Amino acid sequence: MTTARDRRGRLLLLLAVALLLLLIGASLAIGARPVAPAVVIDAMLRPDMSIADHTVILGQRVPRTAIGVLAGAALALAGTLMQGLTRNPLADPGLLGVNAGASVAVLAAITLLGITAPSGFVWFAFAGAAVASVVVAAIGTRGPDGSSPAKLALTGAAVTAGLTAVTMLILTTSITAFDVFRYWQVGGLTARGLDTVAVVLLPLLVGAIIAFTSARGLDLMALGDDTATGLGHSVARTRALGIVATVLLCGSATAIAGPIVFVGLLVPHALRALIGGDYRWLLAIGAPAGAVVLLAADVLGRVIALPGEVQAGLVVAFVGAPVLISIVLRPGRVTL
Repeated sequence: MTTARDRRGRLLLLLAVALLLLLIGASLAIGARPVAPAVVIDAMLRPDMSIADHTVILGQRVPRTAIGVLAGAALALAGTLMQGLTRNPLADPGLLGVNAGASVAVLAAITLLGITAPSGFVWFAFAGAAVASVVVAAIGTRGPDGSSPAKLALTGAAVTAGLTAVTMLILTTSITAFDVFRYWQVGGLTARGLDTVAVVLLPLLVGAIIAFTSARGLDLMALGDDTATGLGHSVARTRALGIVATVLLCGSATAIAGPIVFVGLLVPHALRALIGGDYRWLLAIGAPAGAVVLLAADVLGRVIALPGEVQAGLVVAFVGAPVLISIVLRPGRVTL
């Protein structure tokens, strides 16, 4: 039987997909060098690299758009998972130390190996994010009482603080590291190619599959660990799989786009106000909605400071902060 929530969920999913398709077209056409829609279509169907507009679209905007779609979707899924696993509506993927671990690894690549190209940071950022998350998960699940949302959050905060201190130490002692690192730290979709996307595509897809299969477990965990266990569900298994999925998703997104904030926090928050706490719909709608938010921020950043541009990470932070504050201040909205 189709419920009112399911009908609303389908409508929101169709709307999110339609907006995503519209923004993909805008991302390919809009920029310091505007390109007509007919030329965009021609470049996609009959590419000719001797034509300047085709070169811009295929060499720069297609990789940029692909990174925006994948990173935005991954961050939204990871944020939804973290809020469900910790039963904390203010949780985000950074709770596992993902951004802090990626930052330290990128700095290590710069200072120890002399890597200066953002495309060269991918493996280091992904590895750093994964290692930091594993450390947080390992410490947060130790002890006779096992894992708990509060213990995971406190462990993540402690590890993040420690890694942030290491980051600041390196930045204050190396001008070269600071100059290269600050561009990556802002968070953006430029200076990476499709080869960078290929590196993280498999782990990102695996993380997304795990996330979608965790929906029922997250719904049961929202009732409380004891209730979920009483209904025959393994809370520990869902939490472990959720952490693995978050590492894969957020590690991939951070590796290709930098430590972009607010997407993983804002998207599930906003959707929960519209669709409620059903994680089937939160995850299904969250993926295209996250891509919409990040692509919209990137397109907006291209036109507000012509002939230059503002990186997507800055636009998301600038727009997302007041929106999130307004959501939090609404009575009854900060619930799971």
